[in-house]
Amino acid sequence: MIGKTLSHYRIVDKIGKGGMGEVYKAEDTNLHRHVALKVLPPEMAKDPDRLERFRREAQAIAALNHPNIVTIHSIEDSEAGQFITMELVEGHSLDEMITADGLSLEGLLEISEPLVKALAAAHQKGITHRDLKPANVMVTADGVVKILDFGLAKLQHGLESAEERDLPTQALTQEGMVVGTVPYMSPEQVQGMAIDHRTDIFSVGVILYEMATGKRPFKGESSASLISAILRDTPPAVTELRGDVPRDLARIIGLCLEKEPKRRYQAAEEVLEDLAKLGGDKAKTKEDTGRSVAVLPFVDMSPEKDQDYFCEGLAEELINALVKSEDLRVASRTSSFRFKGTQTDVREIGRRLNVSTVLEGSVRKAGNHLRITAQLINVADGYNLWSDRYDRELKDVFAIQDEIAGSIVEALQATLSPKEKRAAEKGAPVDVQAYDYYLRGRKYFYEFREKSFQLARQMFSRASVLDEGYARAYAGVADCCSILYMYYDASEENLTEADTASRKAVEIDPESAEAHASRGLAVSLSGEYEEANKEFEKAIELNAKLFEAHYFYARSLYSQGEMENAARRFEEASKVNPEDYQSPLFLAQAYLALGRRAHASASFKRVVEIVKRHLAFHADDVRALYLGAGALVELGEMELAQRWVDKALAIDPDDPSVLYNVACSYAQLGENEKAIDCLEKSITTGMGQKEWIENDPYFDPLRKHPRFQALLERLDQMSPHSE
Repeated sequence: MIGKTLSHYRIVDKIGKGGMGEVYKAEDTNLHRHVALKVLPPEMAKDPDRLERFRREAQAIAALNHPNIVTIHSIEDSEAGQFITMELVEGHSLDEMITADGLSLEGLLEISEPLVKALAAAHQKGITHRDLKPANVMVTADGVVKILDFGLAKLQHGLESAEERDLPTQALTQEGMVVGTVPYMSPEQVQGMAIDHRTDIFSVGVILYEMATGKRPFKGESSASLISAILRDTPPAVTELRGDVPRDLARIIGLCLEKEPKRRYQAAEEVLEDLAKLGGDKAKTKEDTGRSVAVLPFVDMSPEKDQDYFCEGLAEELINALVKSEDLRVASRTSSFRFKGTQTDVREIGRRLNVSTVLEGSVRKAGNHLRITAQLINVADGYNLWSDRYDRELKDVFAIQDEIAGSIVEALQATLSPKEKRAAEKGAPVDVQAYDYYLRGRKYFYEFREKSFQLARQMFSRASVLDEGYARAYAGVADCCSILYMYYDASEENLTEADTASRKAVEIDPESAEAHASRGLAVSLSGEYEEANKEFEKAIELNAKLFEAHYFYARSLYSQGEMENAARRFEEASKVNPEDYQSPLFLAQAYLALGRRAHASASFKRVVEIVKRHLAFHADDVRALYLGAGALVELGEMELAQRWVDKALAIDPDDPSVLYNVACSYAQLGENEKAIDCLEKSITTGMGQKEWIENDPYFDPLRKHPRFQALLERLDQMSPHSE
């Protein structure tokens, strides 16, 4: 079918097979958009009664118009037969997201609530899904949950004829008829009895059980034994398989899985109500939004569309300014920038980031002229709390930033103390061109590749030459040299430049948290841990919301072998930036070193959830791939781990960071020689921190290996601060 055209739809790719036919990705050549296209089986097209019933079902589902249910566009005819067109949903299916140990409790609630809301909407219209399973639940790149494939749906409440209303479901043994997926079927469904919406509630229970534990409640080596288990067996209690599951959640799952329909929840709304009450009202399950804001990257409206770095930098500068307000919670750069380039509704962004307001805007830069528009949107109703437009010269950009930040603080009735205002003013550069170079450097810095760090260092260096009093530019140079030393080039030159630039940053602005964090990282790499600890603690004292201060302090403590303190710092880093996948990964490693396997498992699960969301936006992010693969190995998800490792290696096979982390995975898989091969290659290309390799629990299987011991000796000789 691929390459063929049905009506004005060109088949691009095969997506899968649904309950009522095969599903393809197609291009609508009239409207120039992609859709999903389901081609109905020939046997259905030849049966007038089944075809008419399917048409009525499709019409009923199309009328649902619910944000968590896939939208049906049309039913069409072609020479190849009947087909339907619907919304193309791209993202991850729930069965791909569930790890061997299940999802985090936060992830479970984020998916289950919209899932049950969608079911409630369908049931209110008299539609029962009948084939609800993780493969039919998609989570888009924007975090929106969508139920797919109502192809086996059963109509009720006047949507079907009187004769059809009382018909039982077709027996499983009837040839050519598929009425569901056995592991997720209710007892009445597997027996071919009459069903109603409560069969979906049982399926929800199975899905909740699997999300909570990573295991299905009923097992069998064949369909017959599985059916027997569904009819007779009581599954192990969720709390027995996972100790941190709240009793209320276990109770919800148990009620959904009652054998008799009359003993289950009688409506999806009841399930939803109990999920919302889990641990109190849903508003209490997360931090109260209060005075909070997410700053989205500004949209580039410049004629040449070459100001992306400026738009991102402007948003980041506003985040840095707003975060200085003690009574205002600001979403991290990582969290907010995930939504760049998407069409996600602002209210949905606010819900996902748990903030009450969202700032968005645009930039049009032409020569020295600058036009910036900005609007602060109330997530609750979608209305503007404040908006403004600035037509100024480029030299006024600092004043514009101050005005926008001040307007937001005022609109949210937050405050900036005189000390905070002075700190913000002191950190600003004088030279506009220096600022432009600095923003270019930040753009390169976040790409996390060797070449990008080298380019970032050049940009920061130019900024510091143009404005010798620009402390953050010197801190940028120091950070680039430190990262290059850690991952790519463990040379004395990088170490010395990191030391010199960070020292200069602190001298220029001793009240800059960024400068002290850069200084802490630089001296920690030289083994001057006492000074490093003081610098990191000073940075946190100046700005407790500075992620880099917590994160690199934790890594320094890890390198010192202080696992308990490192774990606490990684926990703080994760709180400051919840969408960062590195902190929970290293936190899990610290837990392993401390023997806290259960805590480590929970952190690894969190890593995988974050990485999957991240890869939906940045599919070729090598670092996310190899770090995520390490977490998957720990969770026993070897197949997906292998796919991510293979992709990372294919993108950048000579990168020392890739080699190091692949070595971690090999060591855990028992491939000791391959692991050491990768480690040796990684230090040959420049990466060589003995303390990190010496304390990394992933390499425990290699400790007694002669080649590994020789490698550590070699690293000791390479260390610039060895005796």
